[in-house]
Amino acid sequence: MQPLNPSTITLLVLAPLLAWRIYARFRRMVRRQQLSRVRPWITLIILPTIVLLLACPAYAHFERLLWLAGGLMVGSLLGVYGLRHTRFESTPQGLFYTPHTYLGIALSLLFFARVLYRLVQLSLDTSASHAAPEFAQSSLTLAIFGLLAGYYIAYALGLVRWRNSVVLAKTTRAPGAPDA
Repeated sequence: MQPLNPSTITLLVLAPLLAWRIYARFRRMVRRQQLSRVRPWITLIILPTIVLLLACPAYAHFERLLWLAGGLMVGSLLGVYGLRHTRFESTPQGLFYTPHTYLGIALSLLFFARVLYRLVQLSLDTSASHAAPEFAQSSLTLAIFGLLAGYYIAYALGLVRWRNSVVLAKTTRAPGAPDA
């Protein structure tokens, strides 16, 4: 029996992790969620940082940078669309929202499918021509990541804006006025 190469081992280790993340993402997309004060800010810090880290090596290849930027723009538009179809609730128990189920699931599936495709592609290619940093150098991968990042950045901005407007409305309400 031939020993497994490192790429195949990596794929075998990452596949269950990827499946678990897909399951966890779907569970979050289909139910009402309490708005955290911190989670949108984490998204607004981490995703733009990752976008910048991916844009740096893509800078030498202008077409890759355009694919990333195009994905970010379309993703931002989808984020605005998703926010318009999100149900927001301000209750005595806290702030809640129910995201647009199908849009979030579709974008997540698209990204996970692309990552899985690239992992399989790299594990099947036994030539030494592919280095690990090359994983994110595909224009299509960058476009799909930009799409997902743009969506989540726009969505997180919308959540922060909504939370701030609700908090502002509560603080400017007259003392003794009943909560709505």
